[in-house]
Amino acid sequence: MADNYYAQKLNSQKLHQVYQTDIDRVKQYFAAEIDFVRQGLRGDEKLLEVGAGYGRILKELAPSAAELVGIDISVDSVELGKEYLREYPHCRMLAMDAHDLQFGAEFDVVLCLQNGLSAMKGKADNIVAQCMKVLAVGGKAYFSTYSPNFWEHRLAWFHEQANKGLLGEIDVKETRDGIIKCKDGFTAITFTASELEELAQKSGYDYFVTEIDESSIFLVITKDK
Repeated sequence: MADNYYAQKLNSQKLHQVYQTDIDRVKQYFAAEIDFVRQGLRGDEKLLEVGAGYGRILKELAPSAAELVGIDISVDSVELGKEYLREYPHCRMLAMDAHDLQFGAEFDVVLCLQNGLSAMKGKADNIVAQCMKVLAVGGKAYFSTYSPNFWEHRLAWFHEQANKGLLGEIDVKETRDGIIKCKDGFTAITFTASELEELAQKSGYDYFVTEIDESSIFLVITKDK
């Protein structure tokens, strides 16, 4: 399985705490990503989220899709997710590597949100290829990264996590230009809009890139053949 800081350094309960932020602008960012995806759903889709953690996003989208599957590299997070989603029988959580998805071309929607292309490490173009592989023709894959306009809020959120002991201390001298570095060796990168476009062009499918809420840049690829 691919190297994953959160799987190795955070147990599932600590991962849950990452999203219990006191920063309103970060809460707005969480909601805006989910709202953007929700607006594109009809309600009858089969949806997959890669890097689903404990199912935070799946729970929000559960009323808007017919069947939802979340995969994560952390078995601990998956087990927490099963409990977190227990009231939603049409949601499933599975331990799986996003770089080696074990599904057929069966999903209408695939999500890789909140900078997942960076957080899951490994080659981003392979993540994109894996997501496209499991889409049915006509399906859409959503990838998001942080907008440069969100930098100060993102940095404040990472400092909050560090202060709670969820991340290593931020290395303020090395943290800049969209890259956050911690003194324990953790590095959080991001993608530019042009880099997302390059990934999309490699896929060979139709796509568009858009900024949402001055917090996220979304790449949406349609499996049109």
